[in-house]
Amino acid sequence: MVTSHYPDQTMRARLQHLACSRSPDSLAATFRKKRFGLFQDLISSLNRSPLTILDIGGLQEFWEVMGFTDTPHKVFILNLFDVQVRHPQFTSLVGDARSLSMFEDKSVDVVFSNSVIEHLGTYSDQQRMAEEIRRVGKNYFVQTPNFYFPIEPHFLCPFFHWLPFYLRLLLVRYFSLGNITRKPSFKLAAQTLAEFRLLSQSDMRSLFPDAALHSERLLGLTKSYVAVKRC
Repeated sequence: MVTSHYPDQTMRARLQHLACSRSPDSLAATFRKKRFGLFQDLISSLNRSPLTILDIGGLQEFWEVMGFTDTPHKVFILNLFDVQVRHPQFTSLVGDARSLSMFEDKSVDVVFSNSVIEHLGTYSDQQRMAEEIRRVGKNYFVQTPNFYFPIEPHFLCPFFHWLPFYLRLLLVRYFSLGNITRKPSFKLAAQTLAEFRLLSQSDMRSLFPDAALHSERLLGLTKSYVAVKRC
């Protein structure tokens, strides 16, 4: 008999907690705070204020957790849908990362994107997003998980992203994995899998050739990459 949940619900809950960036004592939050220090170094190095910052795919809560709401800089948060903002320096925009037509070339001081580009399920769409970031941003900061890290960060399942497609399809159809709940049909399971494409180091170097590539490491392995471009 096939069950729809992890055999050990406690283990799943622990993995979810470790991966939850909203929990201040989680592993994900620790990495994000350290990563944000690299972003603040970028901001400080520009030696001017106020700056315009475009956050692609982010939320107000992220900036609140990072303590970045009392800032002179103007932050635009762009998503496919309108999001709530509670601070005067922040503006919610509705748009598509693959076509930032509302922005002229080099019109944004810093483009920021944290764990978003891997949610575009094809390399061609990721390439379009990268081209738009490089077009509109004088500087940019783009982070994404590493394909070659053994734990898939969305499904929280070791080696999941290295499995053949049909095995991943079966797992998503019949099990809740990480923050992804089991799907009621194979069609929806396939659609869910199509939403994710993790990137490798060579992918990031190809997409962001004018950036310095920083590695985040865990237990000696590269967990994610951060492409930082400063003018």
